[in-house]
Amino acid sequence: MYIVAGHKGYPKSVVEKGRQGRRRRLKGARGRGTADKDKPPVLGIIKRNGEVFVQMLNNVQQESIKPIIEANVKKGSLVYSDEYCIYDRLEEWGYKHERVCHAKKEYARDDDGDGFCEVHVNTIEGFWSLLRSWLRPHRGISQERLPLYLGFFEYVHNARTRGCALLPTLLRILLSPRNPP
Repeated sequence: MYIVAGHKGYPKSVVEKGRQGRRRRLKGARGRGTADKDKPPVLGIIKRNGEVFVQMLNNVQQESIKPIIEANVKKGSLVYSDEYCIYDRLEEWGYKHERVCHAKKEYARDDDGDGFCEVHVNTIEGFWSLLRSWLRPHRGISQERLPLYLGFFEYVHNARTRGCALLPTLLRILLSPRNPP
């Protein structure tokens, strides 16, 4: 996913990039984004009916995502993705890989004929939808603060599986004594 995130509240960052500050709504450049284009990519990995991991990237290249995938996905796991070429080497890296082709209007596929569409990316697409809805009221996100927003949303999303345990967990974290510097 790409999030339009500039340098809200950090005018020095805008000047350092050698461009004028924007006066109106922050609009990112068309196409694939990068942090330099004020449209940083966010990589998301989610286990079906499980926890999610999200991380903001500077760019989207196989060299950028390989260490993240290797740190968060067990070798030999079946990975579902869309047709984006960045995932082409997953099998070479030791993962099983199935994909859907959104360009061909394919959003889910039933490979074994049991009537259940196993091959889809709807789980992460649903997460992106929730994240966008949650970010919308903030009316612009700073790139410098975006990882904090992502981390909080990831924590809350993962804690939802704990149900009633969310409040005590948050209170324990907030009330724990801080380590002195």
